Amino acid sequence: MARAFLIVMDSVGCGGAPDAADFGDQGSNTLGHIALACAEGRAEQGRSGPVRMPVLNALGLGAAIQLASGLAAPGLGAPGLGAAPNGRWGAATEVSRGKDTPSGHWEIAGVPVPWDCTYFPDTVPAFSDDLVARVCALAGTDGILGNCHASGVPIIAQHCEAHLRTGWPICYTSADSVFQIAAHEESFGLDRLYRLCADLAPTLHAMNVGRVIARPFTGTCGDFKRTANRKDYAIAPPAPTLLDVTQAAGRMTYAVGKIGDIFSMKGIEKLHKGKSDADLFEQLLALVDTAEDGSLTFANFVEFDSLYGHPRDVSGYARALEWFDRRAGDLLARLRPGDLAIFTADHGNDPTWRGTEHTRERVPVLCAGATPGNIGNVAFTDIAASVAAHLSVPNPGPGRSFL
Repeated sequence: MARAFLIVMDSVGCGGAPDAADFGDQGSNTLGHIALACAEGRAEQGRSGPVRMPVLNALGLGAAIQLASGLAAPGLGAPGLGAAPNGRWGAATEVSRGKDTPSGHWEIAGVPVPWDCTYFPDTVPAFSDDLVARVCALAGTDGILGNCHASGVPIIAQHCEAHLRTGWPICYTSADSVFQIAAHEESFGLDRLYRLCADLAPTLHAMNVGRVIARPFTGTCGDFKRTANRKDYAIAPPAPTLLDVTQAAGRMTYAVGKIGDIFSMKGIEKLHKGKSDADLFEQLLALVDTAEDGSLTFANFVEFDSLYGHPRDVSGYARALEWFDRRAGDLLARLRPGDLAIFTADHGNDPTWRGTEHTRERVPVLCAGATPGNIGNVAFTDIAASVAAHLSVPNPGPGRSFL
């Protein structure tokens, strides 16, 4: 019986979203601009020269970038001397009115977001007095720190000393529908931070705020480090997803990485987590070797986004892409006959773009284990429909299979 592996490279967009201007992102292109920077010698820290992604490029990565945005990305042209891609390839367009992780993943899993999410204003303060009072009551503190739009590392650096002195949580948001709380694992307490986020989440979810995120850190103010103990408390998907219908059909469903948080563990039989993307890839490879016939494995690799996209680290992003491409080759070599592996993304996070936020982009869709060919510009929900068709389970949404 067929197996499916749905692999999300978090934030690895390829430009060209038709509504990018609505988000202030017209012209953004995560993969395309990284390829340009590498070819022009502007991404030389820890690597050198044009970006090298022969495995995914052979599946159609460069062709997908050009289809999505019109950009012929240097180093990601045809996979050989005029050779056509050997995968089934295309680009996908999101319809949900967001460029955040949950909406992208839900739509990939067949369920577009049917409501308008709540976004906090880019003002100081960003949060209402009532919401601040609720956080303080749950945290047992007299106030909060931050209360603004911010990126995680700078806001911790700004308020670390006051946080350690007062015990007040550092609360901030972004252009996403999110409420983030940073706190020191020892002085504030990791369990206390988790409890605060879990207790606050129902209030935020009732406001259509997509996620409450615990952002723990350790160390001293001059030498702190965010840890791998981040935890997302996401609003539940509004309808059964690809995971739910696969599980309901009696199949095993495996989640790797953030998938458990993103889907509130709905439709997931077993979750595999790790301290890094390198750890997670080992978990994924083990599932390629051992997962049952008929199973679905849904994986997310977040470090493209968290470590390199938001900090606008072009060299680091390029290094991560090249590392991932090598590991993708290991995965493809271990697939069984009849397996389907789809590599895609949930949004963009162009490290050459202004600001520190996600960018509205199309995403590549690269399929191994399917008849080679160009599927064109498809919908995010077509990915779920295609996996469902491959597994012979019900289509969870409005998409159409491109297999």
